[in-house]
Formats: sequence, structure tokens, C-alpha cells
Amino acid sequence: MRPLAESACDVTIDEARIADVASWLAYEELPVPPVFLPFRVDPEHLVDFVLVASCLNFAFTDFSTRERWDLVLDGRVYADADGLHAALFRAGPELLDGARLRAVTAEQLSEILPGLQMLEERAAILREVGETLVERWDGRFANVVATVSTVDEYLSVLTSEFPRFDDVPFWKLAQLSAWILHIEGAVSWPDLDRLTAFADYIVPAGMRAMGILRYSGELAGAVDSWTPIEAGSSWEVEIRAATVWACHLLCEQVNRLRPAELQAVDAQIDARFWLPFHKTHAPHHLTRTIYY
Repeated sequence: MRPLAESACDVTIDEARIADVASWLAYEELPVPPVFLPFRVDPEHLVDFVLVASCLNFAFTDFSTRERWDLVLDGRVYADADGLHAALFRAGPELLDGARLRAVTAEQLSEILPGLQMLEERAAILREVGETLVERWDGRFANVVATVSTVDEYLSVLTSEFPRFDDVPFWKLAQLSAWILHIEGAVSWPDLDRLTAFADYIVPAGMRAMGILRYSGELAGAVDSWTPIEAGSSWEVEIRAATVWACHLLCEQVNRLRPAELQAVDAQIDARFWLPFHKTHAPHHLTRTIYY
């Protein structure tokens, strides 16, 4: 990731600002979040739930209205990914089986995820994943996870078996699923430090708001006006690469100021930005993609 970030033309990492932020961030608790999901999922279905949800965890800002997709249940508003998780929990564990996934339609998803965009793409992803699960893994993601014991092994199997997760070079959803599995207690990875930050929309918006990331005038104008940025374009790749590398640099600076027993990993730095910024009005880049 470093070469991509350091060769960028329109996104700059302010390393002096990283040092400034680290000087106070190091003294925050920076806990691994105690939970990630808004509901307690039955342990028997937890791995399957996390991976099926990860297949659909993308594009929550409407490309035409620029409004965030939310789900209201029992008077409570669940924002973006929280809404996805709440909706899947309400749908029940039957949806998690590969045989059900390989037959799902966009119309069925519209009942589960009312008002969410890109349902045709989401249904196609689930059908492809479901087919692989039925043919190779007895219909369950849990059987995939049972074959691995480290983050590296997990990412290798997941991205090779399921093209849906092979977002080279970022592996955003694959890595995020590993983090969620760890938080929820489904897996305890011995090499959690192998995870990078999760290259999405929200973390770069937070890092930009804190002055860590700086955009060229042209890119800033596009982001601030919600002008769509093409997936795979130099702008999109630069934003995501700089986010990952800046989180890593910030983590290194933070750890220099913390005792050995309180060393952080990149994913904790990512969470420190994502949690307070994913519900705010801070502008973020807008890219039509299935990967984040």
C-alpha cells in the first residue's frame, strides 16, 4: 500500500498532522469494540450471519439523492451497515443457507432491505456465493472458517473461493469480516495485526476532517460536490491507499507512546475514525462499487 500512497498525485498524507493526532490519541483507551452487530446473533449462526452480511455491506449512500440509507425498526433508526445487520437479523437464519442464497432474487431482497439501492447487484452476489457454498462447503460459511486458524489463512481462502471478496489490493470486506468475527467472539485470531484499515468512504472523510489527508483542489471539489468518482480511477485508488497507509502510520506513532501491553492494531485506529464519522454530514467520495 505504501507505494500507491507515496506516488499519489491528488491525495497527500500530512505526517506532521499524524504526529499531532498521535500525541493525544495514544492516551485514549482505543478498545476493541465490545460488539459490532446491533443484535446478539445465535452462536450457531454467527459466522454465517457475518459473512452473508459482509457480501452485502456496500453502497449505503444513494447515488442520486446523496442521502444515507437507514432502516427504522420499532422506532429506532439503524444507520447504513447497522440497518443491513438489523434487516438480516429480522429475516431470520433461513436466509443464511447456501441453497437459499443461490436462488434469491432482487424482489425478495427488496422486502428484506426496503429502499436500498443496487439490489440486482446484491442478489447476483448472493446467488454466486450461494452456488459456491452449496458445491464446495456444504452450504455454510461456517465450514469455510472452520478450515483456518489465522488471518492470513482466512483471507487467502475467502478471496480465492469467493471472487466477491477479492477486492485487490484492498480486500476491504474480506478484512472487515475477519475483524467482525473477532469482535463478536466467533474467532480469536493470533495475528490480528495483519489486518490493515478498511478502505471505505467514511474513514478517509474522518481523516480529511482531522487534517491528516489533504486533497488537491480538483479532487476536493469533486468530493465536496458529491460528484461521482469512477471505481478503479486514480482518484479512488489514491484515496483508499492513502487511508490505509495513513492509518498504519498513525498506529505506529500511537504505539510509540503506549506501553507494550496496550499496543494497538491498525483496525483499532480505523474504528476510531469510522465510529464517530459514519453518521455525520462530513462529505465523502461517492463511487458506485460493490466493494465498500
